[in-house]
Amino acid sequence: MEIRPSSKIANLPGYPFAEVDRMVDELKKSGVEPIDFGVGDPTEPTPPLVREAMKAAADRRASSGYPSYVGSPEYREAVARWSLGRFGVTLDPDREICATVGSKEAVFNFPNALLEPGDVVLCPSPGYPPYNRGTVFAGGEPWHYPLVSDNGFLPDLEAIPEAVLERARLIWVNYPNSPAGCLAPDEFWPRLLAFCAKWGLVTASDEAYSEIWYDHPPRCALEFGRDGVVVFQSLSKRSAMTGYRVGWVCGDSRILDLFKKLKTNVDSGTATFIQDGAAAALGDESHVEAMRASYREKRDVLVGALRDVGCTMTPPEATLYLWPRVPEGMTGLEFAKRLLVPDVAVVTTPGAALGETLADGTNPGEGHVRFALVPSLDRVKEAARRIRKAFQIQR
Repeated sequence: MEIRPSSKIANLPGYPFAEVDRMVDELKKSGVEPIDFGVGDPTEPTPPLVREAMKAAADRRASSGYPSYVGSPEYREAVARWSLGRFGVTLDPDREICATVGSKEAVFNFPNALLEPGDVVLCPSPGYPPYNRGTVFAGGEPWHYPLVSDNGFLPDLEAIPEAVLERARLIWVNYPNSPAGCLAPDEFWPRLLAFCAKWGLVTASDEAYSEIWYDHPPRCALEFGRDGVVVFQSLSKRSAMTGYRVGWVCGDSRILDLFKKLKTNVDSGTATFIQDGAAAALGDESHVEAMRASYREKRDVLVGALRDVGCTMTPPEATLYLWPRVPEGMTGLEFAKRLLVPDVAVVTTPGAALGETLADGTNPGEGHVRFALVPSLDRVKEAARRIRKAFQIQR
């Protein structure tokens, strides 16, 4: 029989991180073990206190059955305590917090709670692919605003055409920003929320990297307002829990009601013993401080090497990513390929893979590459040596 894909799947480009995996596999098959900065998956073990909490919870909840769709009361209360202590934001655990299976599924599925066919969603380029893909699968139309260094990697709200805004329902923002590694200044948030109120836009703030920062702790969108604002969070990067798939959505209770109604038809919730581990993680800051110190050290080593080979960049203020502009005369893909030769074997992500092409035909990710600071410090130091070698820089 003939198997025909749906038009959505047929028209869907390959997930960019899957392409990175393919390149890594080719190197490994040739007997070369690459140093992989491609996918932002922390290699540090999940903290012992989290694992011990989950071990105990697996026995304690041996007969607990299906988890709650919206999260256990204990987990939602832990999120509320953490949000109050970290941001000074008071959240009602019953009405303003919903557990999620990590943040990716929530980001991807969220547009289904708000969009009618043809509605527009404003998405950053470069940005997390599920902003775009989730919009398309919900029947909406992504409209990409560029994030460029000349504007501090902030959206130029005044440049968005009125004809687009009249059809828009939602704007995605992501600070600390992946991949640029920048924070949004405090003055940005009131300006954004006023803009969204004027045009009737829901503000969807992806704050999954809020705890990986270096000098100044990032702010939360909910510190500046709650009307029409929803925040997406995750334990993946904060506590090295990518494999456990646990996060939350919080904010305007009217939006949360819609999301919860959607969620009951999409999944059956995160395992309760994992939520117990996540609650333990949220009660401890020492492992987060140690992780920030580790990322800082790796950041500084790699920034030096990239500058030596002609990249231009400002050290990131937050996240576990570097977003250098490649040397003059090269594309991001050419730079990435230069590092993929067997005697260098350093894997990075070409910036164009993280950007979407704008209406004028440009891709704001072009000319950049992204490094995820996930290898060990020793491997980062070795990568710095190899990068200099690839460009024949003596050090």
